[in-house]
Amino acid sequence: MTTEITRLTDAAVAGEIIADAFSPDAITSWLIPPVRDRVPIQRRFFTMHAAHALDHGDIYGIHESGELAGVAVWFTAPFPEIPGQEDVIASFAGEHAERFGILGEQMDKLHPHEPHHYLAFIALVRGKTGRGLGSLLLEEHHRRLDAEGMPAYLEASSQASRRLYLRHGYVDMPELLRLPDGPVMYPMWRAPLPRGGSPADGHVEESRPGTPG
Repeated sequence: MTTEITRLTDAAVAGEIIADAFSPDAITSWLIPPVRDRVPIQRRFFTMHAAHALDHGDIYGIHESGELAGVAVWFTAPFPEIPGQEDVIASFAGEHAERFGILGEQMDKLHPHEPHHYLAFIALVRGKTGRGLGSLLLEEHHRRLDAEGMPAYLEASSQASRRLYLRHGYVDMPELLRLPDGPVMYPMWRAPLPRGGSPADGHVEESRPGTPG
């Protein structure tokens, strides 16, 4: 099968893929306990953020044999908050809006202040995992970051995704993100690689921010 990575301009398409992929994960289960509510609410949430990334970052889509198989949403930090975000979330999340607020506060507390690119979301269409497509999406933007000497930041939502990011040069930040009576997220940082470098070179660990913002 042939693969191609392009820039996407349709936030709704990206939001739908991310919402469907994330619906069974522990973070979504904590945010929205009723299964029936998860995809509709998360579709609105992820589409809202993808639309914001169109103005303040990049959205990539990976196509397999011409069909969209996954997306990655990046922000160039620092970037402004979504105007009226709390009210917008309350309008579609209803009784679950408070938990979205708690998650946002915890993420903001640990987010580094240094200039960087922030990987907000990466997701594959169901049935497309295990083929290396996620790695290809990461590598596409990492090449740009390395050329520009720009670090990256993300929060891994599981140990499985954390292991993937470790293989791509990310290191753990000093503090975990712990949700009240809920799951843990793993803030991670990736320093840019020098020309011809690799994550094993050892310089990644040295340039990790010591104190989150």
